[in-house]
Amino acid sequence: MKLLRMILSILLIAFALWVIIAEQMSGASANAFINAPVVTVRADTAGNLSLPSTPFGARVQKGEIIAAVDDPLVDTVRLHDLRMEQGFIEAEITRIEADLKSATALRESLLERAETFRSARLEELRARLDHARIRLAILEGGELPDTIDQEVLSLVGELPNRLPMEPGLAPLVLDHARERVEVLEIALEAAQEGVFLGDGYNDSPNAEQRATELETVISELETRLVEAQSRVETAITRRQRENLRVLALGGGEIASPVNGLYWEILQADGVNVQRGDPILRLVNCDAAIVTLSVTERVFNSLSIGDAASFRLTGETPVYEGTVARLAGAGAATIYEALAVAPSQKHLERYDVALLVPELNADSERGCAVGRTGRAFFDERPLNWVRDLFN
Repeated sequence: MKLLRMILSILLIAFALWVIIAEQMSGASANAFINAPVVTVRADTAGNLSLPSTPFGARVQKGEIIAAVDDPLVDTVRLHDLRMEQGFIEAEITRIEADLKSATALRESLLERAETFRSARLEELRARLDHARIRLAILEGGELPDTIDQEVLSLVGELPNRLPMEPGLAPLVLDHARERVEVLEIALEAAQEGVFLGDGYNDSPNAEQRATELETVISELETRLVEAQSRVETAITRRQRENLRVLALGGGEIASPVNGLYWEILQADGVNVQRGDPILRLVNCDAAIVTLSVTERVFNSLSIGDAASFRLTGETPVYEGTVARLAGAGAATIYEALAVAPSQKHLERYDVALLVPELNADSERGCAVGRTGRAFFDERPLNWVRDLFN
């Protein structure tokens, strides 16, 4: 029985020693901490800086307004010139439209007058032709139309046997009456076609002639209107582009480019900054990593993409990750763009960086920049106990 107890004691001691040695000999980091890239926000334009009263370490969301720059001395001379040019063109369009409206109205009025003249002229020619035919019928001794008014017959009966200013010979009088009828018939037919014969030449009413001239004027005004409208569209486009340029130079609000933390304020509120001057530094929480240092033996056993695990100090959860960078010894320059710089002791060892997606997905611990812990690269004897507690 004593021998059995002794054997069990020796086995327990051997197992305990194996666990201790295996835990210490497994690949692990000496000092690991959460780190993240730092983004420097710069001024887009020159002007006076306005910063909100946001404390250090406060969370900011991508697109959130974190600063504003206003330049009251931005050059707006060209913008005013373009606005004036646009105003001149718009005034020209207004004038052309008024002239076009006036010319169109005048043309319509002249066409109405021409139509009135045409109707009256046709009535005149018909009346003269009717009387000429009556006189011709009297001279020829023919039958008179039944529609002839008795008053007209009485007036014709009182006329002399010859026309005024005509020779007294009867054949000439008859020939002249026939000529008058034929001329009036020709004039009536031409008038019905819109051509008015007078004094031996083709003619049209003065109103119609002016209306025809106005058609040319209206066509010219319409062409000028289209040209002016095209010019004003171009002027508006140029003015809008210049307005955007002035707005850009005049400053404006600056939005956060990342989801992160206020890390460092490089300018005071109210100071005048120049274009490109750094204003703020933000920690990019979406790109958080774990940086650590290991011994030369562990470093030489690692490769990019190897599995690893990370556990924060004082906490139980273990986060799985992968090896993302093997920088080696003295890797000080790679920390210039990171939030937390390494210690001198860290630089004396071999630098390694891990990607831990589960940690980034944790809303509480994902951006806990500076929190320390340990990283492991091998299976350890007590992992099953840790998993049981997890």
